Parts: sequence; structure tokens; C-alpha cells
Amino acid sequence: MGQTLRLGLAVFWLALSANLYATDLDVPEDLYQDPDWLTLGHYQPGPLGRGYTSQADDDRFFLSPDGKHSPKAELEATLRAIQTPGDGDLHARCRFPARDVWLRERLGLSRSPVTCPAYDAWKRTLNTETVTLVFAASYLNSPSSMFGHTFLRLDPPQQDEQTNLLLASTISYAADAQAHDSELLFAYKGIFGGYPGITTVQPYYEKIRLYSDIEHRDLWEYTLNLTGPEVERLLAHAWEIQDKRFDYYFFDENCAYRLLALIDVARPGTRLLDEVGTHAIPSDTVRWVVDKGLVSRVYYRPSAATSVAYQIDQLPEPQQQLAAAIANGYVAPDAPEVRALPEPEQAAVLDATYDYVRYQSEAEGWPRGYAAPLSHRLLMARSRIHGAVPKDTPPTPPVRDDQGHDTFRLSLGTGQQDHREFLNLTLRPAYHDVLDPPAGYRPGAQLQFLRLDARVYTDNDELQLERLTAVEIRSLSPRDAFFSPLSWQVGFGARRTDTGQDRVLTPYLEGGAGGSWRLGGATQAFALATADLEIDDDLSRGYDAAPGADLGLLHQSDRLSLLAGVRTKAWLVSDQHRRDQLYLQGGWHLGRRFSLFAEFSRDHHFDRYQSLWHAGLHAYF
Repeated sequence: MGQTLRLGLAVFWLALSANLYATDLDVPEDLYQDPDWLTLGHYQPGPLGRGYTSQADDDRFFLSPDGKHSPKAELEATLRAIQTPGDGDLHARCRFPARDVWLRERLGLSRSPVTCPAYDAWKRTLNTETVTLVFAASYLNSPSSMFGHTFLRLDPPQQDEQTNLLLASTISYAADAQAHDSELLFAYKGIFGGYPGITTVQPYYEKIRLYSDIEHRDLWEYTLNLTGPEVERLLAHAWEIQDKRFDYYFFDENCAYRLLALIDVARPGTRLLDEVGTHAIPSDTVRWVVDKGLVSRVYYRPSAATSVAYQIDQLPEPQQQLAAAIANGYVAPDAPEVRALPEPEQAAVLDATYDYVRYQSEAEGWPRGYAAPLSHRLLMARSRIHGAVPKDTPPTPPVRDDQGHDTFRLSLGTGQQDHREFLNLTLRPAYHDVLDPPAGYRPGAQLQFLRLDARVYTDNDELQLERLTAVEIRSLSPRDAFFSPLSWQVGFGARRTDTGQDRVLTPYLEGGAGGSWRLGGATQAFALATADLEIDDDLSRGYDAAPGADLGLLHQSDRLSLLAGVRTKAWLVSDQHRRDQLYLQGGWHLGRRFSLFAEFSRDHHFDRYQSLWHAGLHAYF
């Protein structure tokens, strides 16, 4: 009886003391509102600034049943839990090491040793000395990668670059999508939060293979100047959120957003998340990291496609044609026209051709039965040439992706359409079009979303919504003897349409595909077959569809961008009419912040001609 009583009293005392720990401490009443605590819990203010809600959507992330919506309850539960005697992987100090360290430093609690086998083994495996923010350039052929992608590389103490590649790990946040989901389904679910987001740790060489070797994406590596304790805090919080569910949203709570939170935890007071408004574009987030003075070194790693293309471009035109003929099987690697070249030129042609064949085999799926024997013959021919010829590596681009124009654009202009003068206001949250300053962006690439164009007609002060662009994507990638990418475009939203009697706002879906060919260093021609669909009660049958074509020229340079061409559409359903258009658009770039723009078009529609001119100023924020 006495033994049972003593045991019961001991259990009661432990439970009571655990509940009193928080109250016995000198805990500031508003500690739960400390920005660092809110960051650790991923709390955001509720609607109209009332209360808080954590972006974490996993019960395992909380110690309080009310932790999702109450940072105060979660703080109190965490204080009790970290002061409870014990250790092991299931103890709160092992599950939430970043919270534990922050609370002990903030409140002056003793830092008694704790045994966390899984966490300690994880840190030993990572063996991290420095952290590098890596930006993978945009990849328009995949909606999930249109804005680019960021992740963190955990670098071991060795300074050797190849060692880093072999031993470094990465922390990344991405949508946990199903393998069979199409790109369109991914885009839809990504926009509306249909996927869970998961933080994962992977070897860096796997990222190199995926982004650089397969997806043709250049990598920019930004070494962060974090101190040893800051690296420890980053790893501790990465452990807390690893494998925890956060709903993934393509435009804001995305790969870049979650990494900003990790850096904010690592260096308290940075407040990178405060920079996020309606969206978190990866290139913007890199810009914020640089502007906060967090970067000590930047390194450019060209993709396999960039390296191969650069080697080919270094060959004179006749030798490029010869390399293409060898790669396509029309000329043997040891043919007389190859041996007739001086040995250094032979070596350059054979090296470029070999790298191109290997790239096509690994990244583009050339049949092994063709690529392997050809690669062998190329190596045999190359071995007969004495002396190594060093390969040229692509130079670092003069402007990094984070040094391009800001992605939010405000435009003010004036113009005239069908003899009616108007003032125009355009708001575009993101991202880039082909007439914006091209530095830091992919040539021929365009991605816009949630663009709003509004007009005030001066003759009667009428305010009209001219166009609402939900999403618009264009990829004009030039073709040549070695690479044959598809040029394409797609867009949907609402726009003003001439019905013959009135201009009405009509939902639309449009797309097109074709080719583009470089005419010079900064100029290319393109030809696209297009298709349009409009649905609205103001149309005679409620909908209309039109096949068509778009032929034009695009010039992009640091000072001037021009787009000119002709479009034709044959509307088939409602009124069976054709629309032909001549258009010319241009932008004069005044640095990174401003551009002057002008456009002119001439339409033949419903047996009459209509003209539009419009000019004004773009400002980028």
C-alpha cells in the first residue's frame, strides 16, 4: 500500500510540476506573437488581421490540439514538453530541435544534454558546413517549372568542387504529385492547392541529372554566408518540417516560399517572408536573398544542352554542317572530308559531335542501337588525333536571372481604337513577356498570369475591362540542324470581341504550335498554326471557333524589343467570317525599372478596316 501511494504521489508531482513550468518562468505575455516564433510555426495572420493560422497541414507538426490556429497554445504546449524529463527520438526536444533551442535562448533555460539518435545520425550523414541556394532556370515545356525552381544544397567541409557534387545533399519543397498526372492537371491542382507539399532531402547529383542533363536547365548557385550556429538552426528546422504536409500552391506557397522560411529561421530578423505579396516567384526570392546581403559567392553551372550548343556554335558554319551530317549518319567520323581538316579542327568537330550524340542519347532518347556504335566510331576517330584540344566552356551570362527586371508590372498609356481615344491601365502580377527587357530571362519565352487591362474612353468617360489574361504562355525556341524544339503558345481568360454590332467581353481559350528560326544574333522568325475558341451568349450560337496562323519576326536586345507579323483567323461557327491583322509592337528599355512601349495594328474584320495605336510606360516593381 505504501509503495503504491509513494508511486502515485510521484506521478502526481511530475504532472503538476510539468504544468507549472510555463507559469513559473518569466514568460512575456506576448511571446507567442514574437515574429521568430510565428516563423517557426509557419503562422500567418487570419482574415482582417484576426488570429493566426499555421500553413502546416500535418497534425504531427503540433504539440497542442489547438496548435493549428493558436500560436499561444502551441508555445505553452512546447514549453511544457521540452521541460519534461527524458530523451529519445519521440521526445519533443528531438522532434522540434529548432523550437527547443530558440525557447531556451529566449527564456534563459538550461541546455541540458539530450540524446536524439535519429536526429544526430541525420546530421552526421549530411555533414553540412555551408549552405548554397540553387536556382534552376525556367523550363517552359513543363508548367510545374515555368517560373524556375529553387532548393538548398548542403555542402560538406571539403572545398573540392567534385567532392561537393558527390557528397552534397539538398533540401527542397515540392508538390507531392501523382506520377500519372498530366502537366495540365498538375497546373490546375497546383494553382488551387490540390497537392500536398513535402520537404525532402536528396543527393545533389540527382538534381544535377534532372535539371541540368534532362530538362536543359542552367543552374545558378548562391553560397549563403550563414555562420555555424545559423546552419545548425536551418538544419534543425528542416528536420522539424521534413516529411510534414503543407498544402502546395503554385503561385505563393511554393518551393521558393518554404525555403525563405528556412533562411528566416536560420538568421532571425531577416524577414524574407515579409517580401512576399500575392506570389513568390523563384527569381524574385533569389533577388531578395541577394539584396539582404546573404550571398557570399555566385557560381554558374550550364546545363548539358547549353554546353553542347556552345561547343557547336564555336565551329565555323561549314564545320557545323559537317558535325550535323556525322551525327545524323550521312558522313562517317573518319570520312575524307573530316580527315582533310587540320588536326585541331578535326578534334573540335569530333568532340562536339560526340558530346551532342551522348546528349541526345541520354536526354532525348535516341535509340541506343544507333547512338552507342556511333559514339564508339567517334571515339576511335578522335583517338587517332594526337594532342588534346581543351574544350571551351560556356561563359557566365552577363546578367543573372535574379538581376532581370522585377516581375510585377504597372503600365499607363493612351491610344485610339476605331476613332475612339482612351486611357489604359494594365496590372500584371507576373512574370515576363517577349517585349519586356530580356536580360535575365529565356529568349523567346513569355509567361503572364492574372493580367488586367482596363480602359477609360475619353468621349464618354466609359470605363471598360478590355482584357483579363488568366494565363498566357509562349515559347519561341529557334530550331537548327542540331536542335528542333517545338514553338508553342497557350492562353485563356476574357477579352473584348467584335461581334459586328458591338464589342463584348468574351471568355476565350487559344493555342498554337509551330517553329522558330534564328535570323541573326537577336532576331528570329516564327510560324505558328493557331486555334481559338470563344464562348459567350452574345455570339450568335453561343460559341465560335477559328483555325488560323501567326507569322512574324521577334527581335530582343538590351535596349529594344520588336514584335511584328500578320495573323489570320477563320471563324467557322457563328458568323463564318475571317479576321486578318497586321501588327507591330515595340519596347524601348530604360534600364531595369522602366520601358517605353508602343503598338499599332490594322484589322480587316466584318468587311471593314479598324486601326489601333497605343503607347505609354511600363514600370516594374
